Amino acid sequence: MSEDMTAARADLLAIYLAALEAVNGQRCVAQALARSEFAGPLYVVAMGKAAAAMYAGAQQALAGQIAEALVITKAGHADGLCPNNRLRLLEAGHPWPTQASLAAGEALLALMAAAPAEAQFLFLISGGASSLVEVLPPGVALADLHRLNHWLLGSGLDIYAMNRVRKALSCIKGGRLAQRLAGRKAVALLISDVPGDDPATIGSGLLVAESESGAAADLELPAWVVALMARGPVLPLPGDVCFGSVEVALVASLAEAKRAAAAKGRALGYAVFEKEAVLRGDALDVACRLSREVEGGPAGIHIWGGETTVKLPQQPGRGGRNQALALRAAMALAGVENVLLLAAGTDGSDGPTRDAGALVDGSTLGRGEAQGWCAAERLAAADSGTFLAASGDLIRTGPTGTNVMDLVLGLKWPQG
Repeated sequence: MSEDMTAARADLLAIYLAALEAVNGQRCVAQALARSEFAGPLYVVAMGKAAAAMYAGAQQALAGQIAEALVITKAGHADGLCPNNRLRLLEAGHPWPTQASLAAGEALLALMAAAPAEAQFLFLISGGASSLVEVLPPGVALADLHRLNHWLLGSGLDIYAMNRVRKALSCIKGGRLAQRLAGRKAVALLISDVPGDDPATIGSGLLVAESESGAAADLELPAWVVALMARGPVLPLPGDVCFGSVEVALVASLAEAKRAAAAKGRALGYAVFEKEAVLRGDALDVACRLSREVEGGPAGIHIWGGETTVKLPQQPGRGGRNQALALRAAMALAGVENVLLLAAGTDGSDGPTRDAGALVDGSTLGRGEAQGWCAAERLAAADSGTFLAASGDLIRTGPTGTNVMDLVLGLKWPQG
């Protein structure tokens, strides 16, 4: 690998890490609560892949104001939090709900029911909460939820459509959790992992009313999915009294991560081209388009964000949408000597893997093939991670303490 390539790869990774730091949950929550005071006993509930970091931010800002806390996060994302007589820590299932997700739902409702009438609540919600915490209607089993989520994750539906389906079946999503407040005041701080930063979509809108346009009726769904959704309780309407005591604020989003990436790129001496359009659609199609755009565009850093989709075979291999996007881009860039492309989740994971994504270049294909793998075959098998592990291009950050969708960064430098 040339010195130029090695330096460029280090720069692109540094830009990605700067973006993550800007939207870190602890930092953002601590800033949001810096001058906050809560009257009465304060109950803190943190849910999602960034829950531990967000709770650490609340601790930093609120010190002794917290009476009791519940943190529900993905296994391995607890960031060293130590449970005690005031903090209960639960690890649950993601991206598929598990029995632990249902136990987390029971713990959440129990905490809210036991809190006194004068209590105030602070909810810290980030992406992943939809899977990590659930309460099902009577007669609906975990197996039903597994079937639904397996279908959703391979359906190619975007996050809006998936959450609309999830909300219909749940007893807490779509604003239903607000009904459990019984008039007590609540503040909800959100890290957005959805396009448009709609609070009704983040975490499937636990404390926010579903908009009329968000109804699931206009989706084309299999009959068994429609029948399952019909078993959920009625959604509270916008304007329902249950929402009157809830204050909602956004503390981190994709836009902030992109701005931080742009600032770091400029600090490293690059021209920066920040793209406004949110990435969506099939990951492989997006990969081809972005590869052409970087290769044919001006030298510098190209920044996109969003969330693509993949359709999975019956038995998918290793990888997620970012790894699929990166591998397809590597195929398009094969032999190109002055272009890099990084595709990675801001939460530090991509699909059901411990890898955030990958950083590929014009020799990625050759490195993987030299290890005996065929890129096209691995893509077809939804096993892009196996190829990228062989080529040495996977990115592993561990849990990042945030979750603001995915970043795709392109870097082109002049050939001397």
